[in-house]
Amino acid sequence: MRLRLAIGEKPLDWVGSAKQDFLRFPLPVQHEIGNALGLAQFGGKHPNAKPWKGEGPGVFEVVDDFDGDTYRAVYTVRFRLVVYVLHAFQKKSPRGRRTARTGIELIARRLKIARQDYEARHGKSEN
Repeated sequence: MRLRLAIGEKPLDWVGSAKQDFLRFPLPVQHEIGNALGLAQFGGKHPNAKPWKGEGPGVFEVVDDFDGDTYRAVYTVRFRLVVYVLHAFQKKSPRGRRTARTGIELIARRLKIARQDYEARHGKSEN
């Protein structure tokens, strides 16, 4: 069953375990990050969404703090017809604000998977 989209709304596709990881977030975090992803589906950008460094333009990270913990979701709007959520995780790095190398590598791999999926379903991507 395909969900019906509103006019101007891009579908939201989840890569790897991103959706299952997101659904483990506390409900207030799911609502806040979900709102940010919804804005991205309509071409907008939530105030808590910042460019993700390292993968070039069109990749964003949205951050929400709850009960002393920090939660993040990384998504891309690089593709004209789809928004892909690449990673959703609770920040646990002992090095302050930096994301662990394994997380950074996972995002890079999932961005490649998103590109392959997009090209298989919609043809060559624009970027």
